[in-house]
Amino acid sequence: MNAFLEIIRPKNAVMGVIAVFIVQIVVAVFTYQIFIAALVVFLIMGAGNALNDYFDCKIDAVNKPERPIPSGRMSKNTAAIYSAVLFVVGVVLADYMGPLAGIIAASSSILLILYAYKLKKMSLVGNASIALLTGLCFIFAGVVVGNINVSVAMAFYAFLMTLAREMVKDIEDVEGDKMEGATTFPIVHGKKLAGHVAAYIMIFASLTSPILYFMGFLTVLYIPVLLIAIIIFLNSAYSILKDQSLENTKMISKKLKIGMAVTFLAFTLGSPFLTSWIIVQVI
Repeated sequence: MNAFLEIIRPKNAVMGVIAVFIVQIVVAVFTYQIFIAALVVFLIMGAGNALNDYFDCKIDAVNKPERPIPSGRMSKNTAAIYSAVLFVVGVVLADYMGPLAGIIAASSSILLILYAYKLKKMSLVGNASIALLTGLCFIFAGVVVGNINVSVAMAFYAFLMTLAREMVKDIEDVEGDKMEGATTFPIVHGKKLAGHVAAYIMIFASLTSPILYFMGFLTVLYIPVLLIAIIIFLNSAYSILKDQSLENTKMISKKLKIGMAVTFLAFTLGSPFLTSWIIVQVI
């Protein structure tokens, strides 16, 4: 893969783009601005990923030596300039859609910069920062389409799912993080406690997430798909409680990513608009 594309981790950025379109489908407000919003999310998330690689080049040399900077396919200076350009373009486009959208984009950019520079090495703060940024993708889309009630509810669960996965990833990256003097939760408090915290977050999110149906935000089609995600999360919680080894945390991290994707699908299928369309097609 081209280094300029690889360093922004497009697969991760696409998850944010998907969140934007999910909000559009759920609230059934279709406007060209949603495409600009999706581009903004992609650019800013990509900028954050590139900047993270800039600051993480030594850690990546241990944990992920195949990435563009440690592999020598891109210089640190090029990565920094590339990241800055993406941030600026993203914020300018967001401001075009209104001052609140611009403020959210600018705030997210600042948080990503702080995360890459300092916050990611801090116990829980770095995890919460990434989780908050994931939730902001939903809220940003809600602001653009003029309906933030449902988007805030979905953002809350996106926050929880991301927080749990970030905790698991920290357990996975303990050795490399120690070399950089990071004070992540598993380094400070141990892998076992970190695994327990991640598990409890998964369990809480799993047991409370059906509330979006009972609150009337999503239809009954949300529930059967959500159950698949709940099984994945509860299985992951049980697994991390038993075993915090590198091999197991890698596997759980992948499972959680699948669980998040299934949850996003549940959000989409639970949209009143999409449910009505499916019923019409069936009849």
